Parts: sequence; C-alpha cells; structure tokens
Amino acid sequence: MEQDRSRVDACPGALQVHQASDGALARVRLPGGVLTPSQMQVLATAAQELSTGELELTSRGNIQLRAVTDPDDLAERLASAGLLPSETHERVRNILASPLAGRVGGRSVSGLVDGLDTALRADPDLAELPGRILFTVDDGRGDVSGLEGDIGVHAVDDKYALLLAGRDTGVRVPHDAAVETMVDAARGFRTARDRHWRVAELPDVGAVLGHTGHVPTAERIDFDVVATAPVGWFDQDDGKVALGAVLAHGVLPSRTAEFLAAVDRPIIVTPWRSIVLVDLDEGAAEQVVRVLAPMGLIFDAESPWVNVSSCVGSSGCAKSHADVRGDLDDAVLNGEVQEGERQHWVGCERRCGRPRGEVTDVVAGPDGYTVTPPA
Repeated sequence: MEQDRSRVDACPGALQVHQASDGALARVRLPGGVLTPSQMQVLATAAQELSTGELELTSRGNIQLRAVTDPDDLAERLASAGLLPSETHERVRNILASPLAGRVGGRSVSGLVDGLDTALRADPDLAELPGRILFTVDDGRGDVSGLEGDIGVHAVDDKYALLLAGRDTGVRVPHDAAVETMVDAARGFRTARDRHWRVAELPDVGAVLGHTGHVPTAERIDFDVVATAPVGWFDQDDGKVALGAVLAHGVLPSRTAEFLAAVDRPIIVTPWRSIVLVDLDEGAAEQVVRVLAPMGLIFDAESPWVNVSSCVGSSGCAKSHADVRGDLDDAVLNGEVQEGERQHWVGCERRCGRPRGEVTDVVAGPDGYTVTPPA
C-alpha cells in the first residue's frame, strides 16, 4: 500500500533521540537481539544512572531507555560496550533472527546476522535507509518470516528463500550468497524508495527484486504469524538449557537486568518483547528460575502476560488518554484478560507497538476504553 511519507523519518536511535513527554527516548539496535552479559550490565547501569531504572524491550528485538538525562553520556557508554559500532548506520541495523536457531532445532544463522550487519555498515550509501527498515533471518521454523520484514531470508532445504515485504519472492540462493543478496535488495530499495519508508509501500516491489539480479525459480511459501514468545524451559541440542521469559509490558527493571548479566550467559531479546537466556547448565537454569521469577521474569507459558502487550500510556506519551500500563496491570490482576486471547492496550488510535497477527485492540479514548476484536 502506497503511503505519503512526506515528513522526515524521526525513528529514534542511540544518537538521534526522540523527545517524548517524559524526556529523551533512546533506542539501541541489537542485530539478532543478541547481548553479551557485559553489554547487559552496561545497559542496566545506564538505566539506573541516566534513565528511569528500566529497559524497554521492543517488537524489533531492540532495547530502549526513556527519560534519558544525558544522551551524550549514554552514547559514549554504548560505544565503549560495542553497542554503537557505527554512528552513521546505527538506526538501520534492525535485524530479527530466530531466537532459538541452532540451539533448539533449526539452522544456526548467527553468521548471517553478523555478516549482514557488517555489510550494511560497510556501505556508506545504506546509511540513507529509513530507520524503519527491517531485515529478517529465519532458520526455517517460520517464527520471524511472518513478521512482515522488508528484506529477509528463510532457510529452505540447503538454500535460502529471499523475502521482500514479508513475502517469498520465489528466489532461492545458497548460504554464501544470502548476505550479498539482502544487501543488493537494500541498495535496490534505497534507489527506488523515493519518500517511502517500507518496501511494502513501493508501487513496484519488483524494482527491488530486479536490483538483486535473481529471478524466481521455486514455488512460493506462505508464512503465518507466530504470535507468542518462546516461554519456559527448552532443552538445547547440545545438552544445555535455554530459558524463555516474558515481562509485564516488556519492561525489564535494571536490577533484574543486573542479575541476568551475572548469570554470565548470552541473552537474546526477541521480537515478542521477551528474552531467552541460552547455554545454561541444568543446575544453573534451575537457580535462574528460582531467583529471577520473583524479580519479574515470567517463565510460565500460561501466564496472561504471554498474550498481552501495551504502549507506554500517559506516563510517557502526551497523546495517551489513559494510564494504560496501570489499567492493564489491574485487568490482569483481576482476571479480566481472557485466557489465550491476544490483546494490545493503547492510549490512543495510533495503536503504537501493535503486534502482528490477530489481536484484540483495547484503545483508550476521552470516554474510556473501546474493545475491538480481530476482524
């Protein structure tokens, strides 16, 4: 669908912050959602000393900090931790990847994520891509291919399907050509985009495909939306354990983040505003659950928080008609969220942060909330 994008793309980053009603909002890109323990500690300390004491997980597997008091200090801390490897390209490093890839089934895709991130940063022209560009790297299980990325690859047999605007193009490329093909598509979008921010908005997506030099050779695959995060205990293929957890409102308190860092294992932020802690020994995994569950990490796949999400509400947005987070807290506490029903609570009709797929919208207005089931 073609849209008028005549205004400047103000998508926030770590350097180009957004001035929200509660102060400067900074967003830290995490290609593949991956954080080292030391990087998580840096973010936790920054949240305590420069922000609200909380880290917000986003639907693109990134992390943002609200009400930042010193954006320059934050940027310096991020750069020293390896979280800001490019000042010019920092907003275009939106890369989603299957969180359990190579650990619980599927094919390891970490090399493709790293290769794509490096290749994007190596091309000066790609710094001009809009901050809303989204790349996806799916290990074949279909968890991120259905999230309507702009450019992506999806493992099929021994090759990768090329996706544009969230749809299979029918192009198949070998592993060693996957990164180059995605970068060629990104260059094609940069050339063809005009005022558009997303590939799906282009009048002719074929212009992007043509830039790659590939032609369709296979039957196209359809992708369903995976609606919920991987939650609970997962036995990895190597005998270790991965733990998936959601958080109320996708908010990680800095104190909890410090405990996560102390576990000293890789942390993956998922596009469902959750985390996966990987490569744990069984005993360590049991200890993590005992310690971190009381601190807000929800390892129960039956929790209502698995199926509900929200915008920041009036605590951080002047356009909101309600204290959305507080009202949703009350609804969950009082058992008013129906089991298994996906709901997204927002403070206005913009419906910021709405997840993909079938969702019941709970929208605040001047006279209260309006509930709209999925069509």
